[in-house]
Amino acid sequence: MNNYGRIIGIDVGTKRVGLARSDLLRTSANPAGTFSPEQVFSELEKYQEEYPIRAFVVGWPLTTSGEENESTKMVEGFIKKLNRLFPDIPVYKMDERYSSKQAVQNMIQSGVPKMKRREKERVDKTAAALILQKFLELHSDLSH
Repeated sequence: MNNYGRIIGIDVGTKRVGLARSDLLRTSANPAGTFSPEQVFSELEKYQEEYPIRAFVVGWPLTTSGEENESTKMVEGFIKKLNRLFPDIPVYKMDERYSSKQAVQNMIQSGVPKMKRREKERVDKTAAALILQKFLELHSDLSH
């Protein structure tokens, strides 16, 4: 992978999709926004125009015992559409168990007020950043 461009983290939900972007060297993840499932693909196209996207990392929802479920099927459909719209960009699945709980914990530790922690949009984009950061740490070879 060349040294320019971003990796996009995606936390797919039925009502909202949280997005996160890596920095250009792909070492850290930052929340980028929360969008409706209908709106998210046009946002991704805007990102692609701004800076090349080198990969997508999609949160893969599993039960606590590691089984696939109805949410997994929904995310599978999202990935198929992603592959159709961006056929040259690889898509990686990343176990997202506990990412929302971890997002809330991170907000508590960062001093985010309780009312703001209740905003689902904030949790979704923070969860996307956590999913992406975990991927970047496990796949540091992609940043070189």
